Amino acid sequence: MGNMYLNGSKWKMTKRPRRRSRPWYIFILLALIAAVVYVNQTVVPITEPFFIPTVTPTTNPESYTNRAEAYYEEGKLLQAIEAYEQAILAEPADSTHYVALARVQILAGQYEAALGNSELAVLRNNENPLAHVVKAWALDFMGDSVLAEASIKTALELAPENAFAHAVYAEILMDNGEFDQASAESLRALELDPTSLEAHRARGYVLYWTGNYEEAITEYNAAININNKIPNLHLMQGYSYYALNEYDQAVKAFSQANALNPSNPEPDYVISRIYLLEGLFSRAVQYAAQAVEDAPSDPKMHGNLGLMYAKNGQNADALEHLSLAVHGGITENGDIVEGIPLSYKPRVIEVFSSYSLTLARTNNCEEAIPIFQTMLSEVGENEIAVANANEGLSICHANLEDETP
Repeated sequence: MGNMYLNGSKWKMTKRPRRRSRPWYIFILLALIAAVVYVNQTVVPITEPFFIPTVTPTTNPESYTNRAEAYYEEGKLLQAIEAYEQAILAEPADSTHYVALARVQILAGQYEAALGNSELAVLRNNENPLAHVVKAWALDFMGDSVLAEASIKTALELAPENAFAHAVYAEILMDNGEFDQASAESLRALELDPTSLEAHRARGYVLYWTGNYEEAITEYNAAININNKIPNLHLMQGYSYYALNEYDQAVKAFSQANALNPSNPEPDYVISRIYLLEGLFSRAVQYAAQAVEDAPSDPKMHGNLGLMYAKNGQNADALEHLSLAVHGGITENGDIVEGIPLSYKPRVIEVFSSYSLTLARTNNCEEAIPIFQTMLSEVGENEIAVANANEGLSICHANLEDETP
């Protein structure tokens, strides 16, 4: 039997067998390729990578500052403050936002908040002179004249020709009793920028405290013409009219200040004093009561209301509020009032005199006599205090005689 090689056979074992054609398989493969191309070119470019924070669209900080400036021009200080706060949230590293916010807060009477924001402005940019200016201004309103002067001097070293800085320096010097230098600084501020609200305000402040009331009114009018929605400008204008005994104009100015900042008790307080001088005691009571409502923990406001009640013949109401002013206590609404210590301040002597005399006139001499004796020993050099104490002792002596058979 011969060798059986199959080389010549068509069944060569070294050649792969030929596969049958599968058209449906090719179609699926082409579809998959098309899908991959689509994903790479269309889906992937718009898909955020995993584990990378998504960027949230935010409003441009400039839009907030523009809105804040518009609110300020309209006199809407609280809305301006909110807009500046939004600008800070959008751009927290920019010190100029904190400066603008602190300035408006000072004009709105929010001195503590202004001090905090001015300090943040300094932290973010210690070379920003306006950051030091608003810090000095806030410190002065908070009663810290030493730090206020240090801050304003830093501002003037950074920007010696800045009108705002000279204006604030004038107010600080005035509060420190340095009248001549304060006057010079206020004039310098106006020279540098005659259109500056702060410069006219500072000049008016210096003129008021140096007794030049008519000139002060002129400067406050100039500031009000720049922005007539700043409550403190109307308040100081009212004080100037009050000093000139122009009571109608004073009440008008104080009423405007009160309308712009209803939470401030001072306008109502001073209006009540004007009506007291005019003998309109029921009106005086009305405004004094509003001042107490605005500042329920302030003994000065309670003492003033007690005085108005006493003048109006409402002795029980008078004693309630005068007692809170002198001894302290808790109001019906739970507000804590700390009593005023006796001193030579005219308003304090007035409150103690009114309280003790009202006690004497209502035959509460056991409480009144110790107060009269304290007045004679502690403020015996004040003629009004001595006269009131002696009058009260005479009333009590007469009461005692009437009770003795």
